[in-house]
Amino acid sequence: MKIIIAPDSFKESLTAKEAAHAIEAGFMAVFPAAEYLCFAMADGGEGTVDALIDAEGGERIELTVTGPLRTPVKAYYGLLNNGDTAVIEMAAASGLMQVPLAQRDPLLTTSYGTGQLMLAALDRGVKRIILAVGESATVDGGIGMMQALGAHFYRADGHLLEFVAKEMVELERIDLAGLDSRLQQCQIEIACDVNNPLVGEQGAAKIFSPQKGATADIVIHLEQGLIHYADVIQRMTGTDYRYLPGSGAGGGIAVAALAFLNGTLRSGIELVCQAIHFKDKLADASLVIVGEGSMDGQTMAGKAPVGIAKLAAQYDIPVIAIVGSQGKNIDALYQQGINAVFSILPRVLSQQAALEQGMLNLQHCAYNVAKVLQTGIMLAKS
Repeated sequence: MKIIIAPDSFKESLTAKEAAHAIEAGFMAVFPAAEYLCFAMADGGEGTVDALIDAEGGERIELTVTGPLRTPVKAYYGLLNNGDTAVIEMAAASGLMQVPLAQRDPLLTTSYGTGQLMLAALDRGVKRIILAVGESATVDGGIGMMQALGAHFYRADGHLLEFVAKEMVELERIDLAGLDSRLQQCQIEIACDVNNPLVGEQGAAKIFSPQKGATADIVIHLEQGLIHYADVIQRMTGTDYRYLPGSGAGGGIAVAALAFLNGTLRSGIELVCQAIHFKDKLADASLVIVGEGSMDGQTMAGKAPVGIAKLAAQYDIPVIAIVGSQGKNIDALYQQGINAVFSILPRVLSQQAALEQGMLNLQHCAYNVAKVLQTGIMLAKS
C-alpha cells in the first residue's frame, strides 16, 4: 500500500507536520511495510508559510510587529523564488491564537501587524505577495492592514479611525494618497481558506466572529460596520463587494486587498497543492488521510480536507478524515469525496485537556482506524 498522509494543523494543539507524524506512527504500528508519504498541508491559514517554504526551498524571516491586541508580537513571513515572492500569514501577525480566550473581542482586534509584514517584505524588494488570510483574530475589513501600508480612514468629524473594527460604522472617507508606492508594482494574491462573502447570513460577522469572541450584540455591530464599509468602498470604486465569494475571508481583509491593492483571490489549498505537486503523488496511492482540528459543514467552503478529497476523487482513491472534533452538517462532506470521518476524542475532555493530549489521541485514533482497515482486508480475503 501507498498511503498519503496530508493533514492540516490541529489548531492550538498540533502543527500539520506534527499531526502527519502522529498519524503515520499509528498506521505504521499496523501496516509497517506500507509506503508512507507525509505532507504538512495548509489552505491559507496557519502553516501556509512553512508549507510553501518546504515545497520551494524558501527562507523564513522573523520580526516583531503589532499584534491583534496592539501589543508587540513575534511574527514571520517567507521569502520564495530567490526573494522575488513573499508569503505572509495573517495568523502569524494577527492570528486568533495570539489572543487569550478571556480577551477575545473582534471589535478590539486589528490587522495592523499583517500590513507591517507586507512592508517588511517590500523592503526586501519582493514583486509578489501571497497573503494567506485564514485564522485571523480580526473582523476589521483589513482597515488595520491598510493603515500600516499608509492609507487613512476618516470619521465624519475629520478624525482618524482607530486601528480596530469598533469604529467602522463611523467611517466617512478613505484616503489612499499615502499608500506605499511600491505596492503598485507588487502582485497581491489572496490565499483563502473559505469562500464566504463579506456580509449576510454566511458573511464574516455572522459566521466567523462568534469563533473570535463576539457576543450576539457584537455580531450585529460588526455586520453593520461591514455593510457601511462596503457602501463607502462602492462609492469610492464603483464596485459592490458585499456578496463576492471569498470577500469575507480573514475578517474581510480580502475586500481591502481586492479594492485597494488590486489583489486577486486564490484557493489556498489549490495553491499549496500546486506548489508541492500533490496531484502527481496521487497517481498510484491506495489511501489518502486528511485531518484538522474541527470538521463541520464549513469545511466545504474552501478548507484543505475537501480540496484534497476532490483531487483524490479524480483517481478514485478513498479518503479518510481524522479530526479533533466533529461539528454540524458533517454528513455533507461525504458528497465531497471524503469516505469516513473519525474523531480523536477518546472520552469527554475539557478543551484544555483535549489540546494538551492531541498528539497521543491522534496517534491512538490512527492506530484504531488502521486496525479497522486491517479487519476489512481480512474479511475481503475470507
